[in-house]
Formats: sequence, structure tokens, C-alpha cells
Amino acid sequence: MFNKSQLEKFEKQGKNIDELKATRLEATGKYYRLMIEHVRRVLADPKRVVPNYDASVGCELAGFVWFQGWNDMVDSGTYPNRREPHGYDNYSKWMADFIRDVRADLDTPNLPFVIGVIGVGGLEKDPDFFRQAMAAPADLPEFHNTVTAVQTAPFWEQPLADLSDEIAAVTKSAYYLRKGQPFHIRKDPVGAAILDKHMPADGKITEQQIRAFVKEYRAAKISAEREEMWTRGASNARYHYLGCGKTLALIGQAFAEAMLRLERH
Repeated sequence: MFNKSQLEKFEKQGKNIDELKATRLEATGKYYRLMIEHVRRVLADPKRVVPNYDASVGCELAGFVWFQGWNDMVDSGTYPNRREPHGYDNYSKWMADFIRDVRADLDTPNLPFVIGVIGVGGLEKDPDFFRQAMAAPADLPEFHNTVTAVQTAPFWEQPLADLSDEIAAVTKSAYYLRKGQPFHIRKDPVGAAILDKHMPADGKITEQQIRAFVKEYRAAKISAEREEMWTRGASNARYHYLGCGKTLALIGQAFAEAMLRLERH
């Protein structure tokens, strides 16, 4: 539901608190129910999705992998003390409840469960409270040898992330120019020299000139070889591991190996 600070804010805004609570309650669990419904539908007719399914052999739910977390990590409403130790304790509690609910709703009391611990940004020098909270349920006695947490930070592709930051810095120069703030660009000698070629004497740069500047600036800052690396290696945003196939393949392999270890117990 809503925390105390959220409710106080709604009251100041003159909103109907009871109506907001009712709406939130109705929306809660929607996607969980859809997930369970989907699994049940597949199990009811496996041949629909696996054409060579042999009914005489049958099938079983062999494991469950849960890999998410970004929206929880940045949710200051649900976790108002998220930057402090134990600020995400409720995540651990609700994750354990989630595992229990999945097992109960799918009638698989000991279903092997892998928790993919978010690793965006790679290995951290300081304690990461959210990662700790994600992994914590695996240490509960009731989940011994049936739930495990897999750290995905080791698979973060740092060279690609560094390149992402460089490209973002170049791209943001267009924002500065549209805002009339070229001094941000002039801090970089390369950017300053190129900007002088494109900036009109009256300082009123057009959208076409901005685009021409950004194109030339990027070519000067990012080599053709690195552009190729970006095209080949990235396909999504940072919070999705840059869509890096290498990263996601290694994460998938780690999940599979963890699942096999659980099944051996």
C-alpha cells in the first residue's frame, strides 16, 4: 500500500485517500495472477507449445528463476530508507512470501528457486543494501537446498558500460545546446573546437546545426572500432545490462548451473 509520507502528501493535495487505497488494492497482484495463469495454461496443454511433447512421459515443473529488481531498487516510496542498512528488509520479506505463494499456487512445495541478484553496474566496493536484501531469502532455514541466489554483477560488461557513458556524454551535448548552455561543451577542448565550427556568430544555433555538431563530435570522440563494438555489443538501456548478449548468456548459464545444483539435493 502507501507509506506514511505518501499518505501525508496525498492529504495535502486534497486527494481521496480511501479511493486511492481501493485502486491500489485492486491493482496489487495483477501480474502475479497473470503469471500463474500462464503457467497453468501451458501445463494444461504442453503440446500447444511443445509439438513433440509425449503425454506418456509427462512433464514436471523443474525450477523457477526470478530475475528482476530495478524498479524496487529505485522505489523511494515503498522503501523510504533505502539508502540505509536494512532499508530494503521488506523486499526480503516479500520475496520469501513470493516464493511460498508460487509454490503453493503451482502445487510444488519444494520447487527449486533461483533468485537472480541484480548486478547492473558491476561489482561494488561498498555494501549494496538492495543486493543483500535480494539474496537474503536464500539463507532462510526453510529454503535450505531449495532456494539459491546468483550474483549477476560479475557478468557486467564494464568496457561496454564505459563506452555507454562516453556516448551519453556526447549525446547530452545536444541538450545543452538546446538549453543555450554551450559552456558545458567548452570544458572539453575537442568539443569546443568543433562547436566553434558550427556555432553562428549570433549564438543562435539551429536544430540542423546541433545535429551536425553532435555527429562530428561523436566521430571525434568515438573511434570507428569502438562504434563497431557498441553496435555489436549493446541493444538496450543500462538497467537491462545494455542488452549485451554476452552478459545475458553468461547470466543464463549461471542460473542453469545453479538450478542443476539445487536439483541434485
